[in-house]
Amino acid sequence: MPKIAKGRRAGQAAVNALRTLLEEHDHIVQEISGQNDFGEDFYVTFTHNGDLTSDTIKIQVKGGKSFRRGNGYAVRVKQHGETWANGNIPVYCVVHDTATKRLYWANATEQLRRSGPFNRPRFIGISPNAVLDDRSMASFVAQARRYVGRYRGRQAVLTHLGEMSGADFDPADHVLHFVNGYDEDLIFWKRPGDALATLLHSAHDWEPHLVSLESLMRSEIPAVADMSEDDLDLSTAEELELSRSEIMWVASCFISTRQADEGPDDGLGMPTECEGCPSCTDEEPVEHANIAVSVLHDYVIARIIDRIEAEPDLLRRSILAMREEAELQPDIIAELGPLETDPAVVRQVNGLSRATVATADDIEPAAFKLAVLYFAHRIYIGGPSLPLDKQVRIIWRIPEPEPVAFDGAGNDEAPAWRT
Repeated sequence: MPKIAKGRRAGQAAVNALRTLLEEHDHIVQEISGQNDFGEDFYVTFTHNGDLTSDTIKIQVKGGKSFRRGNGYAVRVKQHGETWANGNIPVYCVVHDTATKRLYWANATEQLRRSGPFNRPRFIGISPNAVLDDRSMASFVAQARRYVGRYRGRQAVLTHLGEMSGADFDPADHVLHFVNGYDEDLIFWKRPGDALATLLHSAHDWEPHLVSLESLMRSEIPAVADMSEDDLDLSTAEELELSRSEIMWVASCFISTRQADEGPDDGLGMPTECEGCPSCTDEEPVEHANIAVSVLHDYVIARIIDRIEAEPDLLRRSILAMREEAELQPDIIAELGPLETDPAVVRQVNGLSRATVATADDIEPAAFKLAVLYFAHRIYIGGPSLPLDKQVRIIWRIPEPEPVAFDGAGNDEAPAWRT
């Protein structure tokens, strides 16, 4: 007699669980016939306040123990890499854990596009943080609709420029494009309120160059007063081999984005505020600036190791705190997927110590990113005139313990401040 495949029951339970959840939230689910198994099980069209939207995704649903990994879940890409990465509709992978009866998700298209066509992963990594349930449905739908919308309106332009240059633009960023007489592309990129901008040039293999209006205008204005040492480290028009018309275009970009910005920044290096930074809640906001990436990485990893040495169970408690965070951003969840399901990355993070890591150069970039996501809730960067421990402000997932003070008589006295 014919036998029923062992995974059929688990697979059908996964399909039923996801369909039920989505339909309970009034989203439209169209199941793809099992006879046409091309790596997708559902078309899902989202609704908003009872109205049908034009935002549709495809979902590959899996269920059973075989998709469980040591730290998360994974779905094999197999022959689907090209269609999942380059199809007209983004593909998401959802796993149903038969033990916990919970659903977990990942944006397969995003993971494959990040890795590039020549380094496609064998698996789509799914973070154990990426729970899909009644509580997280709204944030999941918002993330999916935002991702679908990347090819509409202005976002379509940002997506095209980002894929061309390899940069990751935020919708709020100032991004302007110029093509010179040699069909070379220049991209001006500045975050709202920043005094400095990044210039990306196809003739220089899209290597990012940090520039200011003053650094580019040195060839036009022989003597510029009050030039700081920080300015001297910025790229100049001569180094970038910019023509006069290109210099004038970049200068106009600085002027137009300065006018578009809200707040006190004048585009010429004046102090700016950053939303949410603790120092900006004071009556006198402190300056903010960029900091060398290597300096930032070394300082952050050193601070993490300091805390690990003082609190050996800090990693476990930080991961638990992340798991319990109700509003963990979908973008962070998407980053966690491939990191948490890479055994080499997880091993390096689990083994962080002063003996294994002296500087950020001793830790793989992926492991550094996962460690920061685990331990730090936010990192704020202050002005360059501040000492390093004030310039880099880490908001930990687990607050640092309050130091114990002594009153001189052998009695403990808790201070009124926390680091």
